[in-house]
Amino acid sequence: MSEQVRLEDRVYERIESKRRSDESVSEAVERLISGPTLGELRAVLDDEQVEDIRDAIDDVDRADLEEVREVSEWFE
Repeated sequence: MSEQVRLEDRVYERIESKRRSDESVSEAVERLISGPTLGELRAVLDDEQVEDIRDAIDDVDRADLEEVREVSEWFE
């Protein structure tokens, strides 16, 4: 069965940028959304690994926030 889906241009462009030359858009979407879910990963990772990942995400979030603050100061 085939369905039509409406995508915003920016979403389509992101898919196109990840699409391999030998695959259709549909195949690219399938590849990009496949893989383990967060729930499945939880069963694979132990508590320490989960905490390490959370810490890494928090570090990146803090760095991003600081960068946004620095850039916003340019426009004050």
